Amino acid sequence: METIGTPWLYAIFFAIVAVMLLIDFLGFKHKDPLESSDVNAVQEHQPVSIKLAAVWSIAWVSVSAIFAGGLWWYLDAELGTAVANQKTLEFVTGYLIEKSLAIDNVFVWLMIFGAFAVPPALQRRILLYGVIGAIVLRTIFILAGAWLIQEFSWVLYIFGAFLVYTGYKFLKGGHDEPVDLEEMKLLKWLRRHMRITTTLRGEKFLVRENGLLWATPMLVVLILVEISDVIFAVDSIPAIFAITTDPFIVLSANLFAILGLRAMFFLLAGAAATMHYLPYGLGVIMTFIGIKMLLLDLYHVPIAASLGFIAIVLIITAWMSWRYAKNNPQAQI
Repeated sequence: METIGTPWLYAIFFAIVAVMLLIDFLGFKHKDPLESSDVNAVQEHQPVSIKLAAVWSIAWVSVSAIFAGGLWWYLDAELGTAVANQKTLEFVTGYLIEKSLAIDNVFVWLMIFGAFAVPPALQRRILLYGVIGAIVLRTIFILAGAWLIQEFSWVLYIFGAFLVYTGYKFLKGGHDEPVDLEEMKLLKWLRRHMRITTTLRGEKFLVRENGLLWATPMLVVLILVEISDVIFAVDSIPAIFAITTDPFIVLSANLFAILGLRAMFFLLAGAAATMHYLPYGLGVIMTFIGIKMLLLDLYHVPIAASLGFIAIVLIITAWMSWRYAKNNPQAQI
């Protein structure tokens, strides 16, 4: 499989990811350590403000833009302008798709935190581990997907059909149905096989009481967050493979989109109810990408056209959602 990825390029990329993770941890680290087991004391801490989350979200998007510029500069010098333009467009399009699909992931996390009454001060810790876990899992999935496509090219058609089906589910409103966490088989299995405390124990995932090791609800929430990302990765990774099969572009666009998820979470936490038409916009995008993949041997949609279409759909979706929220203020309650 053709790729622009070289050992040095991968080394530089993962070094950037490591530095960004460190900055993300320090940037959202609360001034006061949350070591107390007193849940009421923990709840007194204020959540990350929308203004701070917006600043960090802009920062992460800016870093991704700088990476795209650096990638173009490197490829232009090494492989020529045509390759630089093509690969940079693939990165930007893939990043936009992954960032858009990550919004739906954020809403699921909101539901999980609400069901377990996790205070905002503790959400930051879970999200940090959640992002790290997502990076590891998605790296494995992407490399496995690249190997499958290289060995069995017909897998692309399966990806395409799956994306069309996923888009159909979005469009018919299947993602709007409320999920009853108490009925989840995974949660029932965890409760049968683990000793779980009835209340939070501060930031701790595990505690020892009366000589026995107990899991806290924090650990259960972390497991559910990681599982939810695996589920969403099944949608998002095939989507970006429709844009490019270059493993380096797929991996870099995916991980850059994930790195800003903590800031995006706190930015969207208060605006979840205003994004009424988002699932429909994502449904249109997923269906378009799936059809594009299914028609790969008949017609190749230019990357610039794909990027333009996705951007237009997202802009229209955001405008329609804003209009809906403005005309239906009771829907935000």
